[in-house]
Amino acid sequence: MSPERTPLFLARRTYRRRRLADAARILPLIGGVLFCLPLLWKGSPTSDSTVQSLIYVFGLWVVLILASAIISRHLRLDDNERDGTRSEHEETGGT
Repeated sequence: MSPERTPLFLARRTYRRRRLADAARILPLIGGVLFCLPLLWKGSPTSDSTVQSLIYVFGLWVVLILASAIISRHLRLDDNERDGTRSEHEETGGT
């Protein structure tokens, strides 16, 4: 008979922080793949397709910047809570 295994317990905060760190690591890879998509679009090289490709690239660029800002903010907040420190902005009431 094999000994009973106890279930592995991971604290919810630790689990979420690790998943956010994983998302921060994989975001550049996803962005690189998504930036290559306009190269795969079929069609004649007209000004319309060029404009659409540029709108896509710069829109994706903005979305990746926002996503990385959100992820890094949540990771930084978790670090502050773990250390028991608060930022100067939080201490003044956010004004």
